[in-house]
Amino acid sequence: MSNIKTLIDNRPSSVAALFLERVTTTPDAEAYRYPTPSASDEGPDNWKSLSWAQSAERVYAIAAGLIELGIQPEERVALSSNTRIEWILTDLAIMCAGAATTTIYPSTNAEESAYILSDSGSRILVAENATQLTKVVQQHSHLPDLAHIVVIDTEGADFKEDWISSLADVEKRGYAYLEKYPNLIRERVDAITKDKLATLIYTSGTTGRPKGVRLLHDNWSYMAKAASGAPEANDLLYLWLPLAHVFGKVLTSVHIEVGHVTAVDGRVEKIPNNLRVLRPTYMAAVPRIFEKIYNGIAAQARAGGAVRYKLFQWAASTAHKYAKTTQDALRSTGSATASFSLTSKHKVADALVYSKVREAFGGGMRICISGGAALAPEIGYFFAGAGIHILEGYGLTESSAASFLNPAEANRTATVGKPLPGTEVRIADDGEIMLRGPGIMEGYHGLPEKTAEVLESDGWFHTGDIGELSPDGYLRITDRKKDLFKTSGGKYIAPTEIEGQFKALCPYVSNILVYGADRNFCTALIALDESSILDWAKDHGLEGRTYENIVTNPATIAMIGKYVTELNKKVQPWQTLKIFRILPRDLTAERGEITASLKLKRPAVEHEYQHLIEEMYAGTREA
Repeated sequence: MSNIKTLIDNRPSSVAALFLERVTTTPDAEAYRYPTPSASDEGPDNWKSLSWAQSAERVYAIAAGLIELGIQPEERVALSSNTRIEWILTDLAIMCAGAATTTIYPSTNAEESAYILSDSGSRILVAENATQLTKVVQQHSHLPDLAHIVVIDTEGADFKEDWISSLADVEKRGYAYLEKYPNLIRERVDAITKDKLATLIYTSGTTGRPKGVRLLHDNWSYMAKAASGAPEANDLLYLWLPLAHVFGKVLTSVHIEVGHVTAVDGRVEKIPNNLRVLRPTYMAAVPRIFEKIYNGIAAQARAGGAVRYKLFQWAASTAHKYAKTTQDALRSTGSATASFSLTSKHKVADALVYSKVREAFGGGMRICISGGAALAPEIGYFFAGAGIHILEGYGLTESSAASFLNPAEANRTATVGKPLPGTEVRIADDGEIMLRGPGIMEGYHGLPEKTAEVLESDGWFHTGDIGELSPDGYLRITDRKKDLFKTSGGKYIAPTEIEGQFKALCPYVSNILVYGADRNFCTALIALDESSILDWAKDHGLEGRTYENIVTNPATIAMIGKYVTELNKKVQPWQTLKIFRILPRDLTAERGEITASLKLKRPAVEHEYQHLIEEMYAGTREA
């Protein structure tokens, strides 16, 4: 801890400066691994590598190309692309040019993309492909600040306009520009001060327009140092998270500080194969991914017959007991021990079940980090007991993502760990978590009134989350302040707690929204995972039917009802779900029902399915 404090106290002014240091220190070490898109083979030979020196050569050329296009310090360069090696190289290039990155999810529609480009005043857009290019070209007449568009994948892209060029061309022009001005990048990086804008990340927001969060170079330099305790120098990070999200930005910053290898591939459908091929030691994900893996394992066990499913249930229960027992023992005695009987059961379960779970993660996973939303404790304990240690963390876009993280040597499931060194925390009288420290944003872009609502003059930031601190500093999040509701009977309900428990019970659920504000009882809207429920349907006489037909079938409703009954046995009487409805389709980011990081947008879902909510309460007697 003292070493990290020293690192923080002596941090450079920017991650760009940190990158230059890394390149000088370990120029020949492997920095990145990335897939070759044209290869048909999905084995390890399908991956190429870049050393730190090779990465720097490309980064500096792209930076010089942007400068040659006229980009000035702190001017915004927008990035609209899936996670890929070019995203990282371009983001580093933008920083090395002294400019600032505006991030846009590639799933963002044309109208909102135009809004972000306009509100941010972005001068250049780096677009992944023809699809991203077309969205913006359609809106170009309404974007007077946008002077140039750069395209990564040129296939199908229209380059008839002189303000559109390829990334390869910009890079080529950059090499030529550096021949004239060989000290250009060093001069730009040396001119960066910690109070200059580095990143403009737009919150997905549940209502209204997204807000641009202004994060300075010092925010990321701090993050690179403060969060560097999780990975080790010999780790292989598998990075697939959206880099438009603040979580991904933390990972790339810490990578430069630690110097481990990062394998980059944002294709979600490739995750199972990439885990097998890469055998990573370190990965970060949002809870929905761990939920899907857990539910997939449970569904496979169920498909294997009654005996196999009972074995899984026994192993899952043993994993939960073993993880909780050893964590509690470590907390109270300083030694992660369990009884001889439990340890013996755990060894048997490990040979029969847990070893296969670890192989599903590639066989070499040392730690996973979960953030972006709460991970159901039951799922966390299962994986911990199976030898996959998921360290939950906590933060917001406004706090540069990582404010809390569980320590690997003393992980405590159902908490988000301790604050990062240099971050202060306090719990307000109403239970709201307040943060202060070098990770906190400068403010919302062009919105001083909105900034003043959440950021006090002495630096304390209102997170909007409710939580509790243990005596030894571990934080437990109970809910979003705005999501808490009170029933007509006066009972406060934290819906995410109930939703998390249901996700741990039901392997077929994708999303669930618990409702009950000012009502006499709670209800739920449940969306099912399409692939899981189609597999279930094959074994229950519903093979060949459409998803829409399956979710309305009485057999499906009865099956989900059994899981609701099981949930109701575990919660308080006022938390039980009296009625539920299965939605006709899953929730999507494209429809604005979940965020790009897979968090539920409650107002949008409640509005879309208000008729189902009213139907659940129709004809009932409410106080």
